[in-house]
Amino acid sequence: MELLLGISAGLALSTAAGLRVFIPLLITSAAARLGFLALTPGMSWLGSEAALIAFATAAAVEVAAYYVPWLDHLVDMVAGPAAVTAGIIEMAAVTPQLPPLVRWTLAVLAGGGVAGLAQLGTTLLRLKSSTLTLGLGNPVVASTELIGAVALAVLALLAPILGAVVVVALLVWITRLAIRRREPGPPDLAPR
Repeated sequence: MELLLGISAGLALSTAAGLRVFIPLLITSAAARLGFLALTPGMSWLGSEAALIAFATAAAVEVAAYYVPWLDHLVDMVAGPAAVTAGIIEMAAVTPQLPPLVRWTLAVLAGGGVAGLAQLGTTLLRLKSSTLTLGLGNPVVASTELIGAVALAVLALLAPILGAVVVVALLVWITRLAIRRREPGPPDLAPR
């Protein structure tokens, strides 16, 4: 059961890292520091005071940067690889029950994968928002992403299986939306 909880928490935390890179790392660090979360040996540095301060500072800078119109695009360029890295770290940190080879394989494929997909989705959403609203809608998108990252990270720690279910539901919904956009529409039957 602990294995299922660890993988579920890792999946939800990794997805949250795709929404905001440092928020789930900050929440994981705080939970570990307070003794609420047991980390994988070798990843205990996440619960250190230095990591907590670094993640808090980075989270504050990241959140603020998404509210500055020209800076949010610059942050997006760096956030892709950073989100994948954070997703890998999150998955590896909360799955101590797995042998190292399996843990790191799962961390790279699942943790990095869902973080990258979430980041790609938010980047595309922000690009669409910038195009349609001339950037005026970006603060709404940024706020929604922030709330989603916090909620998903907290859910990952309090109800990991529910967090994983939310992630799977989001992935199914996004996939269905993408497939619908690619399907050709009905043929034009109007006489010419």
